[in-house]
Amino acid sequence: MTASRDAILKRVNDALAPLKERAPYPEFADDVAVMPALDRNGDLWAAFCERAKLVHGTPLSGKPAVLADWLHGQNLHHGYCDPELLPLFGEALAAAGCAVETIFDRARVDEYQFGITRAEAAIAETGSLVLTDATTSSRLAALAPWTHVAVLKRGQIFADVADALKKMPADPNVIWCTGPSRTADVEGILIEGVHGPGVQVAFLLE
Repeated sequence: MTASRDAILKRVNDALAPLKERAPYPEFADDVAVMPALDRNGDLWAAFCERAKLVHGTPLSGKPAVLADWLHGQNLHHGYCDPELLPLFGEALAAAGCAVETIFDRARVDEYQFGITRAEAAIAETGSLVLTDATTSSRLAALAPWTHVAVLKRGQIFADVADALKKMPADPNVIWCTGPSRTADVEGILIEGVHGPGVQVAFLLE
């Protein structure tokens, strides 16, 4: 009996053990998910903005003061900021009357009006943001506050899904965010902001 039990537990443990090497992405045709109308040589940020707005996303761009002024205008004055972004945004946020913390306190989750983290990428074709563990300093800060701001630069904008997939890092957690979170009950009534941010901001830092 002991031998059988040990054999079963060994199989379970072997199955749960992490892979020595990450499994390669499956092969796929580059044109499977490409939107023909998208001008790949045009302004990808403009294309992203157009599509993000269609899914109720909020694209913004400019210097840190632009974001700080927007937060102030939305009456958002307390939130979280990625420690790596604080040197860039801290002064502008303070000038706009926004107090930020660089550690997200789970015990005070309802006190955070917004969270500012880094994006891994943006996809012009769908208006989607890509978040990863490597670039997200706090998962809860990107999920719990009603307003989430994902900061990116132009070099992180990809034309389509196929291009983005080729450049995805070997990260255990890759999340694609297309506008604010959505859920629907059995009657098919769509509600935004129940299981995640109700306002998803993509901020292009220039």
